[in-house]
Amino acid sequence: MISHDGHVHTPFCPHGSKDSFKDYCEKAISLGLQSISFTEHAPLPEGFIDPTPQLDSAMSQKDLQPYLEELNDIKQSYQGKLDIFIGLEVDYIEGYELETTSFLKKVGPFLDDSILSVHFLKIYDRYVCIDYSPDVFEETVLSLGSIEAVYTRYYETLQASVQADLGPYKPHRIGHITLVKKFQKKFPTQHTFRQETTILLSAIKEKNYSIDYNGAGVIKPLCGEPYPNKQIIQEAIEMGIPLIYGSDAHQSSALMTGASKLHKGVSLSKP
Repeated sequence: MISHDGHVHTPFCPHGSKDSFKDYCEKAISLGLQSISFTEHAPLPEGFIDPTPQLDSAMSQKDLQPYLEELNDIKQSYQGKLDIFIGLEVDYIEGYELETTSFLKKVGPFLDDSILSVHFLKIYDRYVCIDYSPDVFEETVLSLGSIEAVYTRYYETLQASVQADLGPYKPHRIGHITLVKKFQKKFPTQHTFRQETTILLSAIKEKNYSIDYNGAGVIKPLCGEPYPNKQIIQEAIEMGIPLIYGSDAHQSSALMTGASKLHKGVSLSKP
């Protein structure tokens, strides 16, 4: 039984709903959850230009302090009813390691939880948001020459995120490690990338990190499975890597997304 949702967005998300923190908390309680991690998209590194058309991949820097203050208030008001973890989903962006480290040093002491995710890939001299849309994914395929090349670049970047020295407050949970498969039904590949994911899991295990067992892919019409899938989860279990369920909800009604489709019998952890 799932008692903790470890990947939840908030009204501070510029591409999510404006459901209040209270909406999320009341929904979590109604679902029988004991705890929840609010993990809003952290402000992007200084100097990095969001490649999405609406520039809405993450909260702005000016919203960070209000976000932390509101969460501290809600954490206190739900004490004894719901355990609330104050967190962020931090982007690993190749070439912006120093800026990310500096940011984490400032905000890290105020966090209970955090996730390190890859949404942006460096393709030659530019960046793309790999999960933004099928059109962007297709443009990336054309730039790199094949679907397989996009997957390879994604797993290379994930591996770099695990190995990167981002200071003492680096997140120890790696987010949705098969996000590149979001549009797999439109852009299928016969390559399993088993070697790449095994190498990635080995690095995660060596670092004593955990994995975001993310249900959002289940409801994505071109994906249809969790991030990661059953095969990778089984390998992670065999390696003894902790798995933390996350709905990746961007509205309160999406809490527990994909939970019924997760690998049965999995022992899930909390942060």
